[in-house]
Amino acid sequence: MTTLTKTEDAPAPTGPEGFLSVRDLKVRFSTEDGIVKAVDGLSFDVERGRTLGIVGESGSGKSVTNLTVLGLHSPRTTTIEGEILLDGKELVTATERELERLRGNKMAMIFQDPLTALSPYYTVGRQLSEPYMKHRGASKKEAKDRAIQMLEKVGIPQPKVRFDDYPHQFSGGMRQRAMIAMALMCDPELLIADEPTTALDVTVQAQILDLLKDLQQEFGSAIVFITHDLGVISSMADDLLVMYAGRAVERGSVKEVLRSPKHPYTWGLLSSMPRLDGDINQALDPIPGSPPSLLNPPSGCPFHPRCAFKDQVAGDLCSQERPTLAAGRAAACHLTAEQKQTIFIDKIQPRLR
Repeated sequence: MTTLTKTEDAPAPTGPEGFLSVRDLKVRFSTEDGIVKAVDGLSFDVERGRTLGIVGESGSGKSVTNLTVLGLHSPRTTTIEGEILLDGKELVTATERELERLRGNKMAMIFQDPLTALSPYYTVGRQLSEPYMKHRGASKKEAKDRAIQMLEKVGIPQPKVRFDDYPHQFSGGMRQRAMIAMALMCDPELLIADEPTTALDVTVQAQILDLLKDLQQEFGSAIVFITHDLGVISSMADDLLVMYAGRAVERGSVKEVLRSPKHPYTWGLLSSMPRLDGDINQALDPIPGSPPSLLNPPSGCPFHPRCAFKDQVAGDLCSQERPTLAAGRAAACHLTAEQKQTIFIDKIQPRLR
């Protein structure tokens, strides 16, 4: 059975409490090989009208975190600890019926792959209409009118005709737009977008991002935007959370983190990105090694086995003691502020120019 507990010693808030507040969230999965520590003590806030970007490699805990907010984990294999507040409503201890009333109504998610998220057996219009009838008590005609309105709003051509089409009759970009329309049918106050532009061409990607910005301005939604693409996040988010091995390792505004990163992992992410204005003959600088197994994560700082700067920390502190993430603009790293500044100016910043 799922274990649902409230942690008494959750860390101090990272700032003014947001519309969505997550405190000391821990998510464990029971497997045949052992316990997977998918999320390990995560805290963050998202305010109405703002977008929080969450970045990190695959397996860092980004999607698990947000599926937990929605209450979409298997109750037989999952243990959840901590606190999740949505507009003051506690979600960790909420019943399934309470979560069902919130999902698709007050909070919604745009999934990464719309072709698998949309049922192939029902028309797109039916899949948009049913949640609206369930949550708003609307008639079939009212729901159809609303669905057509939303399809038009997200840029689907001939929405009255496409209402009766099946997902396979839509292009990839149109399916993604239909997923956005479905998520916004009930004007949710929290929208979670899980890599919504993956596998889309650059033109469609830009259109989707502009659409999300426009819809956020119209509805005032809080958005959590999950991605591994720092280029996308730089144009989409207000605030940024960098995750590694189920933990937050750096946090701040997008401008602060991208212009003056303070964690070696963030340095690695930025250094490994190709640049349009860079030297085409210059090799990329990838992060050495692989992300750790969450069945048996490293002691101390989870990034220390891959960190090129751990030798600058006295003793074995990096391998023995877990660094904490302070409130506000912060990075969970044992390097001193002076060391971080020197390393960034001398070694990292020249690579990013």
